[in-house]
Amino acid sequence: MIHVPLGLALAGLLICIVLSAFFSATETALMSINRYRLRHLASRGHAAARLAERLLARPDRLIGVILLGNTLATVAAGSIVTLVTLELGDAHWLAAANGGLTIVLLLFCEVGPKTYGALHAERLALPAVFIYRPLLWITYPVVWLINTITNALLRLLGVSAARVASHSLSADELRTVVAEAGSLIPLKHQQMLVSILDLERIRVDDIMIPRSEVAGLDLQDDWERLLGTLRDAQHTRMPVYEGDLDHIVGVLHMKKVARELARGELTRERLVEIARQREAYYVPEGTTLQQQLVAFQQAHRRHAYVVDEYGDVQGLVTIEDILEEIVGEFTSLPHGLRHEVRAEDDGSYVVAGGTTVRALNRALGWSLPTGGPKTLAGLILEYLETIPQPGTSLKLAGHPLEVLQIADNTVKTVRIWPVAAPP
Repeated sequence: MIHVPLGLALAGLLICIVLSAFFSATETALMSINRYRLRHLASRGHAAARLAERLLARPDRLIGVILLGNTLATVAAGSIVTLVTLELGDAHWLAAANGGLTIVLLLFCEVGPKTYGALHAERLALPAVFIYRPLLWITYPVVWLINTITNALLRLLGVSAARVASHSLSADELRTVVAEAGSLIPLKHQQMLVSILDLERIRVDDIMIPRSEVAGLDLQDDWERLLGTLRDAQHTRMPVYEGDLDHIVGVLHMKKVARELARGELTRERLVEIARQREAYYVPEGTTLQQQLVAFQQAHRRHAYVVDEYGDVQGLVTIEDILEEIVGEFTSLPHGLRHEVRAEDDGSYVVAGGTTVRALNRALGWSLPTGGPKTLAGLILEYLETIPQPGTSLKLAGHPLEVLQIADNTVKTVRIWPVAAPP
């Protein structure tokens, strides 16, 4: 039997335990390190992050060298304990000695180091790569042989080590990341980031100005009425149509009209001529806001008319509407709601039936259902399944409502209370 001095044997055992703890801790740290922060550091020239990315590109090789080192350290520790036990006692103490070693390895080489590695992954992983890089070169033949055998077995199960799992985030996963950013990203910025992701879900008909609310010039009106509409116009662009919005002649830019009015040269014919200089831009309902934002950029347009499958105009969507979906309202109430929502002294709101549900929710912080009808009137009609009489009361999503006015077979005005302030 080989005789080993007790002090040297204990020193060797301590080194084996430290090496095993190092391999266990760094393995967990490297495998749990934030890959996106690692990529960010690497892009800024961080040497350790770049090296870590290269090592993690082939995790089978990295795991091979880690487990090889850990296994050798554990086996060496077991051999030293056996030799020391046989020198100090007899074979009957081997079971107790190895049992004690198992507890030590479990506590100080597995559970403790792995927990520390998971909690402080970046602090531990980045310095460790400078050790693993040369170690991988030294042990490459052995690691290559082990990986070749292991990968062959994995291929029998349909697993390829060459195809590393993608670390790209889906939109839903990115929403979770933004939500968990906490104080790292201001709440307002979090809301804007999530709103950008939601552009793929929201359609133009969800935010459009309804057809009944679109202001325009009807060429069938008399000239004095047309002039009055022009003088009272609150928009820089207005559609010019014959009879209804399904027959748009063109889009009128108020700057050009103002010059003609100032010179006193504006006539009906000149009005039509100016309108025809800019054709109406149509988009189908169901178009997502993300697609429409790109389309606005490509077409150099600021607004579009939403049409259904029959080509009938359903409403108007503007680039400002899309931007408000991202950054929120530019005023306490959006421009389109200033004349549609009126706050009352009792805490209720008198709302026009044609107001879109999304606009109400966004402006007042409510949670009225948006999966069905787009307007408040449509929501009430769907709920009641009949045209109500003035004075009809109901409750939607916890909001008490009272129908105030009915006209043209639809709900014109509604009184609605916030959930926290019932009448």
